[in-house]
Amino acid sequence: MELIKIATAGSVDDGKSTLIGRLLYETGALKTDQIEHIEEKSASRGFGYLDLSLATDGLLTEREQGITIDVSHIFFSTPKRRFIIADSPGHVEYTRNMVTGTSTAQASIILLDARKGVIEQTKRHFFITQLLGIKHIIFAVNKMDLVEYSQTVFDDIKSTLLTLVEKHGQEGVQYHFTPVSALLNENIVVASDKLGWHQGAPLLKLIESLPVEKNNANDGVLQIQYVIRPKREELHDYRGFAGNVRSGSFAVGDAITVHPSGRKSYIKAIEKYGINVEQLNAGENGTILLVDEIDASRGDSILNEKANVTQGKNLSATFCWMQDTPLLSGSKYWLQQGVQRSLVKVQNIRSKMDLEALEHRQASQLDLNDIGKGALALAQPITTKSYKENPALGAFILIDPQTFNTAGVGFIENA
Repeated sequence: MELIKIATAGSVDDGKSTLIGRLLYETGALKTDQIEHIEEKSASRGFGYLDLSLATDGLLTEREQGITIDVSHIFFSTPKRRFIIADSPGHVEYTRNMVTGTSTAQASIILLDARKGVIEQTKRHFFITQLLGIKHIIFAVNKMDLVEYSQTVFDDIKSTLLTLVEKHGQEGVQYHFTPVSALLNENIVVASDKLGWHQGAPLLKLIESLPVEKNNANDGVLQIQYVIRPKREELHDYRGFAGNVRSGSFAVGDAITVHPSGRKSYIKAIEKYGINVEQLNAGENGTILLVDEIDASRGDSILNEKANVTQGKNLSATFCWMQDTPLLSGSKYWLQQGVQRSLVKVQNIRSKMDLEALEHRQASQLDLNDIGKGALALAQPITTKSYKENPALGAFILIDPQTFNTAGVGFIENA
């Protein structure tokens, strides 16, 4: 059965956790003891309804404050499809968590409170989904019950969103607009009589119908994680390069090049979990054996002939900054891309995104949760491509060399 990962986004109290809890409840994903716990907690708080946000807000702090802090990955399925939902926090302080939760998603649900409409955090989340290359974005206007299911309210919000999309949206992205009440299950699983003026499918049917986007780039890149040398008599000459195929595919007989040495060879055999196979595809782990004895080690890359990639020591990127210490020119970090790693120096910070106007403004530093553009100089060349052309090769993280914490994430524009 096909699997799709969907990220949620929205401001505080827009109802993300309640929406996901509703989907879990209506698809039978909650166990009996979970439902009993939710019923007990809801009753103890004097609610006349099930507080389904309790199904996802797992941290004690989240339940006490009634907000989402960490990213939760929730699994459920229908007869048509399996889902992973990334429940990301809505507070501006946790924007970095939202970036993390959305980074591997194929679609995004951006929630809005029908009473508030489009706010700055809506624009922030919209911009991040554009930055991450999400191809399917659903704007779900929640809490329609609190505006008496007004078509006028929904149409006004949709008009504002369409203006935002027309000005800042990207080509190839599909946008959907739907009114819902997650609390009361209106237009979630079945069409709502109270929202009879809305002609679109209910939310669950909508996400069931979204096509799954895959990385179709031909750039064949396997990053070597481990060199296998058994040193046993029966495998005296065995030398295998094990790793993950980040992009493209490899087949027995393919001509390859090893980066950064530039040595060339041919694939003699491919193994997957100890079994000989003819081909490895993107996302799969396997071991490649070459015709020639070539010196290669962890962090090197094996490229096929179709790999039109960059192997330079300078790159420009968009950064999402995730730590209190600002990103400044001259600062040094470790850049990690898969198993590739290089010490880098920040050459410059050129601009920062004004998330109210959705425009870049000149800046010299990036602070916590800022998004901006700059350039890096690398001590060692790595195999890259722009994120727009190949997401698997275009994203990286920056690691603070003092604390070893993830300081920020980057999306390569050119290298």
